[in-house]
Amino acid sequence: MNGSLSLNEAMEGSIAHQIEQAVGGWEGVSVGPHRFGGIEFRVGRRELGHLHGDRLADLPFPVRVREQLVAAGRAEPHHIHPEAGWGSFYIRDGMSPPSSRCSG
Repeated sequence: MNGSLSLNEAMEGSIAHQIEQAVGGWEGVSVGPHRFGGIEFRVGRRELGHLHGDRLADLPFPVRVREQLVAAGRAEPHHIHPEAGWGSFYIRDGMSPPSSRCSG
């Protein structure tokens, strides 16, 4: 053995995999491919958010709430549709920094 991780072992340790396991374990949540890449989380027809690899999470909010999160430095406007209520949260070093957490 050369000491390197297999692709499956590396994926299991990734932040995206950890988030997928945690959120996917919530009652009623389904996990599947996102239409623009990555994975998405849904309850019925409503999307809860999606991940683009280990570096970016996009989460929907009412526009007013998203504006408050951006003003407080806790999120950025969506990286593709900045006028929408979606917020983009950049994940650094395997965990979201305090300025990007959306908990009160």
